[in-house]
Amino acid sequence: MALGLALAGVARGAIDISDGLLGDLGHILERSRMGAEIESAALPAAAAVALRLPGPHAMNSLLAGGDDYELCFTAAPDRRDAVLAAGVTAGVPVSRIGRIVAEPGLRILRPDGGRLDLEVTGFDHFAR
Repeated sequence: MALGLALAGVARGAIDISDGLLGDLGHILERSRMGAEIESAALPAAAAVALRLPGPHAMNSLLAGGDDYELCFTAAPDRRDAVLAAGVTAGVPVSRIGRIVAEPGLRILRPDGGRLDLEVTGFDHFAR
């Protein structure tokens, strides 16, 4: 909650990641009619999770796993210092994991720049 308050006037959009990063970021993208590129290597827990889960399970867990209760937000590139200051004020580390792009859709990038194709999207409350 402290980070959300500290980001007031800095972030353009924000959502809690309770249903998985891909699903919840997808809500921001849908409302803004924008797209995003996520750098898989920039995900804060990527290395730690990869050590414990084999192959694609690690990335699936990071991108679509729920109940993280983290905050996903967007901010203009020129607001980077303000974002970092908000994190310090709130006592919460913040990480840049990608960028918003004009082309609709969500793309996950491997460390080599290629696209990572995943079939997971996050928890859907209305799926059967």
